Amino acid sequence: MKISKLVLSISLWFAAATFCFAETKIRIGHFPNITHAQGVVAHALSRQGKGWFEQRIGSGTKIEWFVYNAGPSAMEAVFANSIDLTYVGPGPALNAYTKSNGEEIRLIAGAANGGAGFIVQPGENLKAPADFRGKKIATPQLGNTQDISCRAWLTDGGLKITQLGGDAQVIPTQNPDQLSLFKAKRIDAVWTVEPWLTRLEQEASGKVIVEEKEVATTILVSSVRFLKEQRDLAKKFAQAHVELTDWITKNPEEAQRLIKTELLEETKSDMNPQLIAAAWKRIVFTAETPRASVEKFMQNSVRAGFIKTAPDISKLFENL
Repeated sequence: MKISKLVLSISLWFAAATFCFAETKIRIGHFPNITHAQGVVAHALSRQGKGWFEQRIGSGTKIEWFVYNAGPSAMEAVFANSIDLTYVGPGPALNAYTKSNGEEIRLIAGAANGGAGFIVQPGENLKAPADFRGKKIATPQLGNTQDISCRAWLTDGGLKITQLGGDAQVIPTQNPDQLSLFKAKRIDAVWTVEPWLTRLEQEASGKVIVEEKEVATTILVSSVRFLKEQRDLAKKFAQAHVELTDWITKNPEEAQRLIKTELLEETKSDMNPQLIAAAWKRIVFTAETPRASVEKFMQNSVRAGFIKTAPDISKLFENL
């Protein structure tokens, strides 16, 4: 009888210990872009064992990082319950919100404004939308933020743009491939995001004709599921994100060093520090929710044909 009680006590102790040391896992997405600085910096610190979010959320928290090339892929991962939170552009977030009838995505913070733009070949006189009739333009991915901005800009200028062609051909092209195609003059222009905008400018003599200085480039979104099941955790993450944004703003040199290190890990391509510093000047890092900018993107998505009718987006914005 005493042995049974001892076994029971030991079993209960192990169960309690297992519970106490149970790991809390948060799965987060980001892109290998300077405009995703919070994600890139935090990923670097996690890799070094100095996790920014891990330290602030609490012991037993494990952050799993997932890297995506563009927004639509990250949104599909949210739908598939593969990630809980992600840094993403407002365009794909709005498309995902609309696609799910407002049931899957919530915007919990801003991340970066600016750092995106439209760059053209140096030897061509391309300025207005009408100049791009018959031209080839690269964007990072069909339906991503820059793709929507590009299509809306061309449409506003009187061109008819379809997913497969139209008056100008908008070609979804992964960021690393944009530079080589641009150098080979196989594309006439690129609407992209940093650091690729500065790389095209410095390494291929491209001319920036549209710069989205005050437009939200990156936001932080959460799955509705995560908010319902782990709201306190989401709140702690959002607060740590605000603190990280403030740290990045106040420590640009250290942040840029971490970004350089992490992007080398993620892309296997070493980035010149001067390139990062130049791209940095185009970006404003802010955790403030960019409501007006997101509403503008909704109208752009309608004009670009990704959304038929602008839905009520009041549920998109979540206050934690």
